[in-house]
Amino acid sequence: MSSASISRSAATLIGLSAILLWATLALATSATGAVPPFLLTALTFAIGGAVGLVAAMVRGVGLAALRQPWPVWLHGVGGLFGYHFFYFSALKLAPPAEAGLIAYLWPLLIVLMSAALPGERLRPAHVIGALMGLAGTILLLGARAGGFGFSPEYVPGYAAAALCAVIWSSYSVLARRFAKVPTEAVAGFCLATAALSVPCHLLFEPSIWPSGATEWLAIVALGIGPVGIAFYTWDIGMKRGDIRLLGVASYAAPVLSTLLLVATGFASASWALAGACALIVGGAGVATLLARR
Repeated sequence: MSSASISRSAATLIGLSAILLWATLALATSATGAVPPFLLTALTFAIGGAVGLVAAMVRGVGLAALRQPWPVWLHGVGGLFGYHFFYFSALKLAPPAEAGLIAYLWPLLIVLMSAALPGERLRPAHVIGALMGLAGTILLLGARAGGFGFSPEYVPGYAAAALCAVIWSSYSVLARRFAKVPTEAVAGFCLATAALSVPCHLLFEPSIWPSGATEWLAIVALGIGPVGIAFYTWDIGMKRGDIRLLGVASYAAPVLSTLLLVATGFASASWALAGACALIVGGAGVATLLARR
């Protein structure tokens, strides 16, 4: 998991694997039954943190990777826990479609924020590609919800969703500033996120535990994959890879997620899905090919 000796292209490919894993979130989460969000966060991040600790032990790093100064912990725990706290708050305070759309501004923000990093150059093609991806996401989420209807009464939810987008994009881009911090430290961030989710669960939601082997297996799968390995590979991609390309490619996650739901019979194919695919794939092509030219 160490990113110190990985090339830029390899780190970008590793970062892309996180997007593929996040595409399985909807399907895996649907298999967890009625487990409430913060309890699900506590369980899956505990597993994800354990995955990182086991990998650190195997590599001989041990717990030394967790000995980091407080700015590193503020960045890591603030990013992981802060994102999920405000995301769940937004879903409770505003309609899911509108909240999800605002929260999914983070790929565009990553592309724009990357211009402030040393050695990075933001080209018009990157912005165009990110906007095409955003348009595809709007088309997809709008079709699911039957359209958007932003209302003043949901302003607190919209604000929470906007904070969610800012927190995750800031966490992602600032990872480059902490490039010397080993990726194994993410295990500590995951465990801290799990611990902070416990009081949130006790305060804000009922205790509904997984029922049966299927729901427990789904939680384990979430903890190992999209809530575990994905955060480690994303860390490598952000620290060593092409941040702008990864930002644009992140818009593929909701489309891939929907395609997976269609393939498993949980959703139906539609023209909106086809259009979203075209926009997002086209946006990634623009950001990749035209920016290089």
